[in-house]
Amino acid sequence: MGTAKQIALEPTQATPSLGSSDGKELPPGACSAPEKDFEHGFRFWAIIIGLGITNLLGALENTVVSTSAPVILTDLQLGGNYIWITNAFFVCSAAFQPLFGQLCNVFGRRWVTLFIVAVFTLGSGICGGASNGGMLIAGRAVQGIGSGGIIMVIDIIVSDLVPLRQRGNYMAVVLAIYGIGTSLGPFIGGAIVSSTTWRWVFWINLPIGGASLVILYLFLHVNYSKQMSLGQKLKRIDFVGSIILMAGTVAILYALSYAGSTYPWSSWHTLIPLLLGFFGLVLFGFYESTGASAEPVMPPRLFNNRTSVIVSITTFINSALLFWIIFFLPVYFQTVKLYSPRRTGVALLPQSLVGIPGAAISAVALSRWGKFRPLHFAGFALWTLALGLFSLQDEDTSVAEWAVFQCIMALGAGMVLNTLLPSFQAPADEKDQAAATATWCFIRTLGYVWGVAIPATIFNNRVDAVLYRVSEPAIRAQLAGGGAYQSASAAFVKQFPPEYQDDIRAVYREALKRVWEIAVAFAGFACLLVFLEKEIALRVSLETEYGLQNPTKKEDPVNSNTDGNEVGEDVEGQVR
Repeated sequence: MGTAKQIALEPTQATPSLGSSDGKELPPGACSAPEKDFEHGFRFWAIIIGLGITNLLGALENTVVSTSAPVILTDLQLGGNYIWITNAFFVCSAAFQPLFGQLCNVFGRRWVTLFIVAVFTLGSGICGGASNGGMLIAGRAVQGIGSGGIIMVIDIIVSDLVPLRQRGNYMAVVLAIYGIGTSLGPFIGGAIVSSTTWRWVFWINLPIGGASLVILYLFLHVNYSKQMSLGQKLKRIDFVGSIILMAGTVAILYALSYAGSTYPWSSWHTLIPLLLGFFGLVLFGFYESTGASAEPVMPPRLFNNRTSVIVSITTFINSALLFWIIFFLPVYFQTVKLYSPRRTGVALLPQSLVGIPGAAISAVALSRWGKFRPLHFAGFALWTLALGLFSLQDEDTSVAEWAVFQCIMALGAGMVLNTLLPSFQAPADEKDQAAATATWCFIRTLGYVWGVAIPATIFNNRVDAVLYRVSEPAIRAQLAGGGAYQSASAAFVKQFPPEYQDDIRAVYREALKRVWEIAVAFAGFACLLVFLEKEIALRVSLETEYGLQNPTKKEDPVNSNTDGNEVGEDVEGQVR
Protein backbone atom coordinates (compact mmCIF):
# COMPACT_ATOMS: atom_id res chain seq x y z
CA MET A 1 0.00 0.00 0.00
CA GLY A 2 1.50 3.31 -1.07
CA THR A 3 4.71 1.57 -2.16
CA ALA A 4 6.16 1.50 -5.62
CA LYS A 5 4.87 -1.35 -7.77
CA GLN A 6 6.99 -3.03 -10.40
CA ILE A 7 5.31 -2.80 -13.79
CA ALA A 8 6.07 -5.89 -15.82
CA LEU A 9 7.65 -4.41 -18.87
CA GLU A 10 10.15 -7.19 -19.26
CA PRO A 11 11.29 -10.22 -17.24
CA THR A 12 12.32 -9.29 -13.73
CA GLN A 13 15.67 -10.96 -14.18
CA ALA A 14 16.78 -8.20 -16.55
CA THR A 15 20.41 -7.23 -16.08
CA PRO A 16 20.53 -5.01 -12.97
CA SER A 17 23.30 -2.78 -14.23
CA LEU A 18 21.18 -1.76 -17.19
CA GLY A 19 17.72 -1.61 -15.76
CA SER A 20 18.22 -0.72 -12.15
CA SER A 21 17.08 2.52 -10.64
CA ASP A 22 20.30 3.46 -8.96
CA GLY A 23 21.63 5.54 -11.83
CA LYS A 24 24.81 3.52 -12.40
CA GLU A 25 27.22 4.70 -15.04
CA LEU A 26 27.59 2.67 -18.19
CA PRO A 27 30.96 0.98 -18.64
CA PRO A 28 32.86 2.03 -21.75
CA GLY A 29 31.24 0.63 -24.86
CA ALA A 30 28.31 -0.84 -22.99
CA CYS A 31 24.84 -0.49 -24.39
CA SER A 32 21.78 -2.05 -22.85
CA ALA A 33 19.35 -3.87 -25.06
CA PRO A 34 16.06 -2.12 -25.61
CA GLU A 35 13.25 -3.31 -23.38
CA LYS A 36 10.27 -5.30 -24.53
CA ASP A 37 7.37 -3.14 -25.57
CA PHE A 38 4.80 -2.45 -22.87
CA GLU A 39 1.07 -2.56 -23.38
CA HIS A 40 -0.56 0.77 -24.12
CA GLY A 41 -4.06 0.87 -25.46
CA PHE A 42 -6.71 3.44 -26.19
CA ARG A 43 -6.71 5.04 -22.72
CA PHE A 44 -2.94 5.47 -22.77
CA TRP A 45 -3.03 7.24 -26.13
CA ALA A 46 -6.04 9.32 -25.10
CA ILE A 47 -3.97 10.62 -22.18
CA ILE A 48 -0.99 11.35 -24.45
CA ILE A 49 -3.26 13.25 -26.85
CA GLY A 50 -4.87 15.10 -23.95
CA LEU A 51 -1.45 16.06 -22.63
CA GLY A 52 -0.46 17.21 -26.11
CA ILE A 53 -3.50 19.47 -26.37
CA THR A 54 -2.75 20.78 -22.89
CA ASN A 55 0.85 21.44 -23.90
CA LEU A 56 -0.42 23.45 -26.86
CA LEU A 57 -1.92 25.93 -24.40
CA GLY A 58 1.37 26.65 -22.69
CA ALA A 59 3.29 26.69 -25.96
CA LEU A 60 1.03 29.20 -27.69
CA GLU A 61 1.03 31.65 -24.81
CA ASN A 62 4.81 31.54 -24.55
CA THR A 63 5.14 33.24 -27.93
CA VAL A 64 1.79 34.38 -29.35
CA VAL A 65 2.12 37.78 -27.65
CA SER A 66 5.46 38.53 -29.33
CA THR A 67 3.88 39.75 -32.60
CA SER A 68 0.61 41.05 -31.15
CA ALA A 69 2.13 43.10 -28.31
CA PRO A 70 2.38 46.44 -30.20
CA VAL A 71 -1.37 46.45 -30.91
CA ILE A 72 -2.20 45.47 -27.32
CA LEU A 73 0.10 48.17 -25.93
CA THR A 74 -1.55 50.84 -28.04
CA ASP A 75 -5.12 49.77 -27.26
CA LEU A 76 -4.68 49.50 -23.49
CA GLN A 77 -2.13 52.34 -23.24
CA LEU A 78 0.25 50.34 -21.07
CA GLY A 79 3.19 52.68 -21.54
CA GLY A 80 6.26 51.62 -19.58
CA ASN A 81 4.37 48.70 -18.02
CA TYR A 82 4.38 46.84 -21.35
CA ILE A 83 7.19 44.55 -20.15
CA TRP A 84 4.89 43.00 -17.57
CA ILE A 85 2.74 41.44 -20.27
CA THR A 86 5.55 38.95 -20.71
CA ASN A 87 7.30 39.13 -17.36
CA ALA A 88 4.24 38.58 -15.15
CA PHE A 89 3.66 35.39 -17.12
CA PHE A 90 7.18 34.04 -16.64
CA VAL A 91 7.63 35.21 -13.03
CA CYS A 92 4.55 33.28 -11.91
CA SER A 93 5.37 30.34 -14.16
CA ALA A 94 8.78 29.84 -12.58
CA ALA A 95 7.73 30.63 -9.00
CA PHE A 96 5.00 27.99 -8.73
CA GLN A 97 6.53 25.07 -10.64
CA PRO A 98 8.41 23.39 -7.74
CA LEU A 99 5.34 23.65 -5.49
CA PHE A 100 3.10 22.05 -8.11
CA GLY A 101 5.58 19.19 -8.39
CA GLN A 102 5.22 18.47 -4.69
CA LEU A 103 1.43 18.82 -4.82
CA CYS A 104 1.40 16.10 -7.49
CA ASN A 105 3.00 13.72 -5.00
CA VAL A 106 0.71 14.71 -2.12
CA PHE A 107 -2.67 14.98 -3.84
CA GLY A 108 -2.13 12.87 -6.94
CA ARG A 109 -1.61 13.77 -10.57
CA ARG A 110 -5.20 13.89 -11.77
CA TRP A 111 -6.79 16.65 -9.72
CA VAL A 112 -3.67 18.80 -9.68
CA THR A 113 -3.54 18.59 -13.48
CA LEU A 114 -7.21 19.52 -13.88
CA PHE A 115 -6.76 22.43 -11.46
CA ILE A 116 -3.73 23.73 -13.35
CA VAL A 117 -5.51 23.61 -16.73
CA ALA A 118 -8.55 25.36 -15.22
CA VAL A 119 -6.33 28.11 -13.78
CA PHE A 120 -4.70 28.69 -17.16
CA THR A 121 -8.05 28.81 -18.95
CA LEU A 122 -9.36 31.28 -16.37
CA GLY A 123 -6.32 33.48 -16.91
CA SER A 124 -6.94 33.43 -20.67
CA GLY A 125 -10.50 34.61 -20.14
CA ILE A 126 -9.31 37.45 -17.89
CA CYS A 127 -6.75 38.56 -20.49
CA GLY A 128 -9.26 38.44 -23.34
CA GLY A 129 -11.75 40.54 -21.40
CA ALA A 130 -9.19 43.01 -20.01
CA SER A 131 -10.43 46.59 -19.99
CA ASN A 132 -7.15 48.10 -18.81
CA GLY A 133 -3.47 47.29 -18.47
CA GLY A 134 -3.70 46.20 -14.83
CA MET A 135 -6.37 43.63 -15.61
CA LEU A 136 -4.34 42.28 -18.53
CA ILE A 137 -1.21 41.93 -16.40
CA ALA A 138 -3.21 40.17 -13.66
CA GLY A 139 -4.61 37.78 -16.24
CA ARG A 140 -1.14 37.08 -17.58
CA ALA A 141 0.03 36.29 -14.04
CA VAL A 142 -2.81 33.77 -13.63
CA GLN A 143 -1.95 32.33 -17.04
CA GLY A 144 1.68 32.02 -15.98
CA ILE A 145 0.77 30.03 -12.86
CA GLY A 146 -1.20 27.62 -15.02
CA SER A 147 1.34 27.47 -17.83
CA GLY A 148 4.25 26.62 -15.55
CA GLY A 149 2.21 23.86 -13.98
CA ILE A 150 1.06 22.52 -17.34
CA ILE A 151 4.55 22.15 -18.76
CA MET A 152 5.80 20.50 -15.56
CA VAL A 153 2.91 18.11 -14.88
CA ILE A 154 2.98 16.79 -18.45
CA ASP A 155 6.57 15.68 -17.98
CA ILE A 156 5.67 14.07 -14.65
CA ILE A 157 2.73 12.09 -16.04
CA VAL A 158 4.68 10.80 -19.03
CA SER A 159 7.43 9.77 -16.60
CA ASP A 160 4.81 7.84 -14.59
CA LEU A 161 3.50 5.95 -17.60
CA VAL A 162 6.66 5.19 -19.59
CA PRO A 163 10.04 3.73 -18.55
CA LEU A 164 13.00 6.08 -18.76
CA ARG A 165 14.58 4.37 -21.77
CA GLN A 166 11.46 4.84 -23.92
CA ARG A 167 10.31 8.10 -22.40
CA GLY A 168 11.69 10.21 -25.21
CA ASN A 169 9.54 8.43 -27.80
CA TYR A 170 6.35 9.56 -26.14
CA MET A 171 7.63 12.94 -25.05
CA ALA A 172 8.45 13.50 -28.72
CA VAL A 173 4.73 13.40 -29.48
CA VAL A 174 3.99 15.97 -26.78
CA LEU A 175 7.03 18.08 -27.63
CA ALA A 176 6.09 18.05 -31.31
CA ILE A 177 2.82 19.73 -30.41
CA TYR A 178 4.71 22.11 -28.11
CA GLY A 179 7.14 22.93 -30.92
CA ILE A 180 4.30 23.59 -33.33
CA GLY A 181 2.58 25.84 -30.80
CA THR A 182 5.76 27.75 -29.99
CA SER A 183 6.67 28.25 -33.63
CA LEU A 184 3.14 29.08 -34.79
CA GLY A 185 2.54 31.45 -31.88
CA PRO A 186 4.08 34.52 -33.58
CA PHE A 187 2.27 33.66 -36.83
CA ILE A 188 -1.09 33.19 -35.10
CA GLY A 189 -0.62 36.37 -33.09
CA GLY A 190 0.23 38.34 -36.22
CA ALA A 191 -2.69 36.89 -38.17
CA ILE A 192 -5.17 37.63 -35.38
CA VAL A 193 -4.19 41.28 -34.89
CA SER A 194 -4.16 41.77 -38.68
CA SER A 195 -7.70 40.45 -39.20
CA THR A 196 -9.65 40.80 -35.94
CA THR A 197 -9.38 42.02 -32.34
CA TRP A 198 -6.26 41.18 -30.34
CA ARG A 199 -8.52 39.68 -27.67
CA TRP A 200 -8.71 36.47 -29.69
CA VAL A 201 -5.00 36.01 -28.96
CA PHE A 202 -6.23 34.92 -25.51
CA TRP A 203 -9.78 33.74 -26.22
CA ILE A 204 -8.43 31.10 -28.60
CA ASN A 205 -7.30 29.21 -25.50
CA LEU A 206 -10.83 28.80 -24.13
CA PRO A 207 -11.99 26.02 -26.50
CA ILE A 208 -8.56 24.37 -26.38
CA GLY A 209 -8.58 24.43 -22.58
CA GLY A 210 -12.12 23.09 -22.50
CA ALA A 211 -11.22 20.17 -24.77
CA SER A 212 -8.17 19.42 -22.65
CA LEU A 213 -10.20 19.39 -19.42
CA VAL A 214 -12.78 17.01 -20.87
CA ILE A 215 -10.22 14.52 -22.21
CA LEU A 216 -8.11 14.52 -19.05
CA TYR A 217 -11.16 14.23 -16.78
CA LEU A 218 -12.41 11.21 -18.71
CA PHE A 219 -9.14 9.32 -19.14
CA LEU A 220 -6.53 10.51 -16.63
CA HIS A 221 -7.21 8.00 -13.84
CA VAL A 222 -3.94 7.16 -12.12
CA ASN A 223 -2.99 5.67 -8.77
CA TYR A 224 -1.95 7.53 -5.65
CA SER A 225 -2.12 6.87 -1.92
CA LYS A 226 -5.24 8.09 -0.12
CA GLN A 227 -4.32 6.56 3.21
CA MET A 228 -3.37 9.87 4.85
CA SER A 229 -5.77 12.50 6.13
CA LEU A 230 -5.82 16.02 4.71
CA GLY A 231 -3.87 17.28 7.70
CA GLN A 232 -1.18 14.64 7.22
CA LYS A 233 -0.90 15.52 3.54
CA LEU A 234 -0.55 19.22 4.27
CA LYS A 235 2.29 18.43 6.68
CA ARG A 236 4.19 16.82 3.79
CA ILE A 237 4.25 20.08 1.83
CA ASP A 238 7.44 22.10 2.16
CA PHE A 239 5.72 25.46 2.69
CA VAL A 240 8.77 27.23 4.11
CA GLY A 241 11.07 26.08 1.32
CA SER A 242 8.47 26.95 -1.32
CA ILE A 243 7.97 30.47 0.08
CA ILE A 244 11.72 31.14 0.23
CA LEU A 245 12.16 29.86 -3.33
CA MET A 246 9.22 31.88 -4.64
CA ALA A 247 10.47 35.07 -2.97
CA GLY A 248 13.99 34.64 -4.33
CA THR A 249 12.72 33.82 -7.81
CA VAL A 250 10.33 36.77 -7.95
CA ALA A 251 13.06 39.17 -6.77
CA ILE A 252 15.47 38.01 -9.48
CA LEU A 253 12.88 38.13 -12.22
CA TYR A 254 11.68 41.55 -11.06
CA ALA A 255 15.23 42.87 -11.39
CA LEU A 256 15.57 41.34 -14.85
CA SER A 257 12.35 43.04 -15.94
CA TYR A 258 14.00 46.46 -15.75
CA ALA A 259 17.72 45.71 -16.01
CA GLY A 260 19.37 47.20 -19.07
CA SER A 261 16.24 49.00 -20.27
CA THR A 262 14.42 51.09 -17.66
CA TYR A 263 17.40 51.03 -15.29
CA PRO A 264 21.07 50.23 -15.95
CA TRP A 265 22.52 47.07 -14.45
CA SER A 266 24.56 49.21 -12.04
CA SER A 267 21.47 50.97 -10.66
CA TRP A 268 20.27 50.17 -7.13
CA HIS A 269 16.84 49.51 -8.67
CA THR A 270 18.43 46.50 -10.36
CA LEU A 271 21.12 45.44 -7.91
CA ILE A 272 19.06 45.36 -4.70
CA PRO A 273 16.32 42.97 -5.89
CA LEU A 274 18.87 40.94 -7.84
CA LEU A 275 21.14 40.47 -4.80
CA LEU A 276 18.17 39.77 -2.54
CA GLY A 277 16.97 37.18 -5.02
CA PHE A 278 20.30 35.37 -5.16
CA PHE A 279 20.51 35.53 -1.37
CA GLY A 280 17.06 33.94 -1.27
CA LEU A 281 18.22 31.08 -3.51
CA VAL A 282 21.28 30.51 -1.29
CA LEU A 283 19.04 30.56 1.80
CA PHE A 284 16.70 28.12 0.08
CA GLY A 285 19.54 25.73 -0.66
CA PHE A 286 20.73 25.92 2.94
CA TYR A 287 17.23 25.31 4.30
CA GLU A 288 16.66 22.31 2.05
CA SER A 289 19.99 20.79 3.10
CA THR A 290 19.24 21.05 6.85
CA GLY A 291 16.56 18.38 6.72
CA ALA A 292 14.05 20.72 8.37
CA SER A 293 11.46 19.56 5.84
CA ALA A 294 10.61 15.86 5.72
CA GLU A 295 9.95 16.15 1.98
CA PRO A 296 11.97 19.04 0.47
CA VAL A 297 10.40 20.68 -2.55
CA MET A 298 13.81 20.40 -4.27
CA PRO A 299 15.81 17.58 -2.61
CA PRO A 300 19.57 18.34 -2.52
CA ARG A 301 20.28 14.70 -3.40
CA LEU A 302 19.18 15.48 -6.96
CA PHE A 303 22.52 17.28 -7.42
CA ASN A 304 24.78 14.72 -5.78
CA ASN A 305 26.35 13.70 -9.09
CA ARG A 306 28.23 15.55 -11.81
CA THR A 307 25.91 14.66 -14.67
CA SER A 308 22.86 16.22 -13.00
CA VAL A 309 24.77 19.45 -12.38
CA ILE A 310 26.03 19.62 -15.97
CA VAL A 311 22.60 18.83 -17.40
CA SER A 312 21.12 21.57 -15.22
CA ILE A 313 23.52 24.09 -16.74
CA THR A 314 22.96 22.92 -20.33
CA THR A 315 19.19 22.92 -19.75
CA PHE A 316 19.42 26.54 -18.63
CA ILE A 317 21.50 27.48 -21.68
CA ASN A 318 19.28 25.61 -24.13
CA SER A 319 16.16 27.27 -22.73
CA ALA A 320 17.79 30.69 -22.85
CA LEU A 321 18.79 30.16 -26.48
CA LEU A 322 15.27 29.11 -27.43
CA PHE A 323 13.85 32.40 -26.20
CA TRP A 324 16.84 34.25 -27.62
CA ILE A 325 15.51 33.07 -30.97
CA ILE A 326 11.82 33.53 -30.24
CA PHE A 327 12.13 37.18 -29.22
CA PHE A 328 14.89 38.42 -31.52
CA LEU A 329 14.58 36.55 -34.80
CA PRO A 330 11.21 38.29 -35.45
CA VAL A 331 13.02 41.61 -34.90
CA TYR A 332 15.32 40.76 -37.81
CA PHE A 333 12.46 39.99 -40.17
CA GLN A 334 10.40 43.05 -39.23
CA THR A 335 13.12 45.71 -39.02
CA VAL A 336 15.86 44.51 -41.38
CA LYS A 337 13.81 42.60 -43.96
CA LEU A 338 10.76 44.86 -43.38
CA TYR A 339 8.29 41.95 -43.25
CA SER A 340 4.77 42.44 -41.88
CA PRO A 341 3.79 40.59 -38.66
CA ARG A 342 1.92 37.96 -40.69
CA ARG A 343 4.78 37.41 -43.12
CA THR A 344 7.19 37.26 -40.18
CA GLY A 345 5.12 34.44 -38.75
CA VAL A 346 5.39 32.57 -42.05
CA ALA A 347 9.14 33.20 -42.14
CA LEU A 348 9.48 31.47 -38.76
CA LEU A 349 7.76 28.26 -39.92
CA PRO A 350 11.00 26.37 -40.80
CA GLN A 351 11.64 26.09 -37.07
CA SER A 352 8.55 23.98 -36.47
CA LEU A 353 8.88 21.98 -39.67
CA VAL A 354 12.41 20.81 -38.83
CA GLY A 355 12.33 20.90 -35.04
CA ILE A 356 9.84 18.03 -34.96
CA PRO A 357 12.03 15.64 -37.02
CA GLY A 358 14.98 16.63 -34.85
CA ALA A 359 13.07 15.66 -31.71
CA ALA A 360 11.91 12.41 -33.33
CA ILE A 361 15.45 11.46 -34.38
CA SER A 362 16.80 12.01 -30.88
CA ALA A 363 13.91 10.09 -29.30
CA VAL A 364 14.44 7.05 -31.51
CA ALA A 365 18.21 7.16 -31.02
CA LEU A 366 17.88 7.45 -27.23
CA SER A 367 15.45 4.53 -27.09
CA ARG A 368 17.59 2.38 -29.38
CA TRP A 369 21.06 3.00 -27.94
CA GLY A 370 20.33 4.52 -24.53
CA LYS A 371 23.09 7.14 -24.79
CA PHE A 372 22.42 10.84 -24.47
CA ARG A 373 25.92 12.39 -24.65
CA PRO A 374 26.33 12.09 -28.46
CA LEU A 375 22.88 13.60 -28.96
CA HIS A 376 23.67 16.52 -26.65
CA PHE A 377 26.96 17.19 -28.41
CA ALA A 378 25.44 17.05 -31.89
CA GLY A 379 22.53 19.25 -30.85
CA PHE A 380 24.64 21.99 -29.29
CA ALA A 381 27.12 21.84 -32.18
CA LEU A 382 24.26 22.54 -34.59
CA TRP A 383 23.03 25.29 -32.26
CA THR A 384 26.46 26.93 -32.39
CA LEU A 385 26.67 26.70 -36.18
CA ALA A 386 23.19 28.12 -36.71
CA LEU A 387 23.70 31.08 -34.39
CA GLY A 388 26.94 31.89 -36.16
CA LEU A 389 25.07 31.89 -39.46
CA PHE A 390 22.39 34.17 -37.98
CA SER A 391 25.11 36.75 -37.29
CA LEU A 392 25.72 36.94 -41.07
CA GLN A 393 22.13 37.87 -41.92
CA ASP A 394 21.49 41.30 -43.41
CA GLU A 395 19.10 43.11 -45.75
CA ASP A 396 20.20 40.99 -48.72
CA THR A 397 19.98 37.53 -47.14
CA SER A 398 17.85 35.36 -49.43
CA VAL A 399 14.83 33.33 -48.39
CA ALA A 400 16.72 30.10 -49.04
CA GLU A 401 19.59 31.21 -46.82
CA TRP A 402 17.59 32.25 -43.78
CA ALA A 403 15.37 29.19 -44.14
CA VAL A 404 18.40 26.86 -44.11
CA PHE A 405 19.85 28.70 -41.12
CA GLN A 406 16.62 28.13 -39.21
CA CYS A 407 16.50 24.47 -40.21
CA ILE A 408 19.99 23.88 -38.79
CA MET A 409 19.00 25.62 -35.56
CA ALA A 410 15.72 23.73 -35.24
CA LEU A 411 17.38 20.36 -35.86
CA GLY A 412 19.91 21.00 -33.10
CA ALA A 413 17.32 22.39 -30.68
CA GLY A 414 15.04 19.42 -31.30
CA MET A 415 17.81 16.92 -30.61
CA VAL A 416 18.69 18.57 -27.30
CA LEU A 417 15.20 19.43 -26.09
CA ASN A 418 14.00 15.83 -26.16
CA THR A 419 16.96 14.31 -24.29
CA LEU A 420 17.81 16.69 -21.45
CA LEU A 421 15.03 15.62 -19.08
CA PRO A 422 15.77 11.85 -19.30
CA SER A 423 19.44 12.53 -18.63
CA PHE A 424 18.53 14.59 -15.55
CA GLN A 425 16.11 11.93 -14.32
CA ALA A 426 18.53 9.04 -14.89
CA PRO A 427 20.55 9.40 -11.65
CA ALA A 428 17.43 10.00 -9.52
CA ASP A 429 15.42 7.29 -7.77
CA GLU A 430 11.90 6.65 -9.01
CA LYS A 431 10.48 8.12 -5.78
CA ASP A 432 12.18 11.40 -6.72
CA GLN A 433 10.87 11.56 -10.30
CA ALA A 434 8.25 14.24 -9.61
CA ALA A 435 10.74 16.38 -7.67
CA ALA A 436 13.41 15.86 -10.34
CA THR A 437 10.98 16.78 -13.11
CA ALA A 438 9.72 19.89 -11.29
CA THR A 439 13.30 20.96 -10.55
CA TRP A 440 14.31 20.51 -14.18
CA CYS A 441 11.25 22.48 -15.35
CA PHE A 442 12.08 25.26 -12.89
CA ILE A 443 15.62 25.51 -14.28
CA ARG A 444 14.22 25.51 -17.80
CA THR A 445 11.80 28.34 -17.01
CA LEU A 446 14.56 30.41 -15.42
CA GLY A 447 16.48 29.91 -18.65
CA TYR A 448 13.55 31.28 -20.61
CA VAL A 449 13.52 34.50 -18.58
CA TRP A 450 17.28 35.02 -18.77
CA GLY A 451 16.98 34.22 -22.48
CA VAL A 452 15.00 37.43 -22.84
CA ALA A 453 16.93 39.59 -20.35
CA ILE A 454 20.46 38.84 -21.58
CA PRO A 455 19.92 39.47 -25.32
CA ALA A 456 17.72 42.48 -24.54
CA THR A 457 20.59 44.07 -22.63
CA ILE A 458 23.05 43.24 -25.40
CA PHE A 459 20.66 44.57 -28.02
CA ASN A 460 19.91 47.84 -26.23
CA ASN A 461 23.55 48.54 -25.47
CA ARG A 462 24.59 47.87 -29.05
CA VAL A 463 21.79 50.06 -30.42
CA ASP A 464 22.97 52.94 -28.25
CA ALA A 465 26.54 52.39 -29.47
CA VAL A 466 25.68 52.59 -33.19
CA LEU A 467 22.94 55.22 -33.09
CA TYR A 468 25.39 57.77 -34.45
CA ARG A 469 24.62 56.29 -37.88
CA VAL A 470 21.17 57.88 -37.74
CA SER A 471 21.50 61.55 -38.59
CA GLU A 472 18.04 62.63 -37.43
CA PRO A 473 18.06 63.48 -33.66
CA ALA A 474 14.34 62.77 -33.24
CA ILE A 475 14.77 59.21 -34.53
CA ARG A 476 17.79 58.65 -32.32
CA ALA A 477 15.72 59.70 -29.31
CA GLN A 478 13.03 57.17 -30.18
CA LEU A 479 15.51 54.31 -30.52
CA ALA A 480 17.73 55.09 -27.52
CA GLY A 481 17.38 53.64 -24.03
CA GLY A 482 15.47 50.50 -24.97
CA GLY A 483 13.15 52.21 -27.44
CA ALA A 484 14.49 50.20 -30.38
CA TYR A 485 12.90 46.94 -29.24
CA GLN A 486 9.58 48.61 -28.42
CA SER A 487 9.57 50.12 -31.93
CA ALA A 488 10.75 46.98 -33.73
CA SER A 489 8.28 46.77 -36.60
CA ALA A 490 8.26 47.34 -40.33
CA ALA A 491 5.58 49.99 -39.87
CA PHE A 492 7.91 52.00 -37.65
CA VAL A 493 10.78 51.89 -40.14
CA LYS A 494 8.62 52.63 -43.20
CA GLN A 495 7.11 55.78 -41.73
CA PHE A 496 10.39 57.63 -42.37
CA PRO A 497 11.86 58.82 -45.69
CA PRO A 498 13.97 56.23 -47.58
CA GLU A 499 17.28 57.86 -46.65
CA TYR A 500 16.48 57.40 -42.94
CA GLN A 501 15.11 53.88 -43.41
CA ASP A 502 18.51 52.59 -44.52
CA ASP A 503 20.17 54.06 -41.43
CA ILE A 504 17.56 52.58 -39.09
CA ARG A 505 17.83 49.14 -40.69
CA ALA A 506 21.61 49.30 -40.32
CA VAL A 507 21.26 50.03 -36.59
CA TYR A 508 19.00 47.02 -36.11
CA ARG A 509 21.27 44.82 -38.23
CA GLU A 510 24.37 45.68 -36.21
CA ALA A 511 22.59 45.27 -32.87
CA LEU A 512 21.24 41.86 -33.87
CA LYS A 513 24.66 40.77 -35.10
CA ARG A 514 26.05 41.33 -31.60
CA VAL A 515 23.09 39.47 -30.08
CA TRP A 516 23.86 36.39 -32.20
CA GLU A 517 27.61 36.58 -31.56
CA ILE A 518 27.08 36.38 -27.79
CA ALA A 519 24.61 33.53 -28.31
CA VAL A 520 27.32 31.61 -30.17
CA ALA A 521 29.49 31.79 -27.06
CA PHE A 522 26.71 30.36 -24.89
CA ALA A 523 25.99 27.51 -27.30
CA GLY A 524 29.68 26.71 -27.71
CA PHE A 525 30.12 26.63 -23.93
CA ALA A 526 27.22 24.17 -23.62
CA CYS A 527 28.80 22.02 -26.33
CA LEU A 528 32.03 21.83 -24.31
CA LEU A 529 30.16 21.02 -21.09
CA VAL A 530 28.76 17.88 -22.70
CA PHE A 531 32.23 16.31 -22.42
CA LEU A 532 31.85 16.46 -18.62
CA GLU A 533 28.65 14.40 -18.65
CA LYS A 534 28.81 10.71 -17.81
CA GLU A 535 26.63 8.16 -19.54
CA ILE A 536 24.17 6.75 -17.01
CA ALA A 537 22.09 3.65 -17.63
CA LEU A 538 18.51 4.55 -18.53
CA ARG A 539 16.06 2.33 -16.67
CA VAL A 540 14.25 -0.21 -18.83
CA SER A 541 11.66 -1.13 -16.20
CA LEU A 542 9.04 1.08 -14.61
CA GLU A 543 8.58 1.41 -10.87
CA THR A 544 5.89 3.89 -9.91
CA GLU A 545 3.09 4.53 -7.45
CA TYR A 546 1.24 6.58 -10.04
CA GLY A 547 0.61 4.26 -13.00
CA LEU A 548 -2.71 3.93 -14.80
CA GLN A 549 -5.53 2.36 -12.84
CA ASN A 550 -6.68 -1.08 -13.83
CA PRO A 551 -10.23 -0.61 -15.10
CA THR A 552 -11.07 -4.28 -14.51
CA LYS A 553 -10.61 -4.10 -10.72
CA LYS A 554 -13.17 -2.73 -8.30
CA GLU A 555 -11.96 -0.38 -5.62
CA ASP A 556 -11.12 -1.83 -2.24
CA PRO A 557 -12.85 0.57 0.16
CA VAL A 558 -10.32 -0.19 2.88
CA ASN A 559 -7.09 -0.20 0.91
CA SER A 560 -7.77 2.37 -1.76
CA ASN A 561 -4.78 3.68 -3.70
CA THR A 562 -6.35 5.42 -6.66
CA ASP A 563 -6.63 8.87 -8.10
CA GLY A 564 -10.25 8.32 -9.14
CA ASN A 565 -13.37 6.93 -7.57
CA GLU A 566 -14.30 3.88 -9.53
CA VAL A 567 -11.39 1.47 -9.79
CA GLY A 568 -8.90 -0.33 -7.58
CA GLU A 569 -5.34 0.11 -6.51
CA ASP A 570 -3.33 -2.35 -8.55
CA VAL A 571 -2.29 -2.19 -12.18
CA GLU A 572 -1.56 -5.91 -12.33
CA GLY A 573 1.87 -5.40 -13.76
CA GLN A 574 0.82 -3.70 -16.99
CA VAL A 575 -0.04 -0.27 -18.29
CA ARG A 576 -3.24 -0.67 -20.27
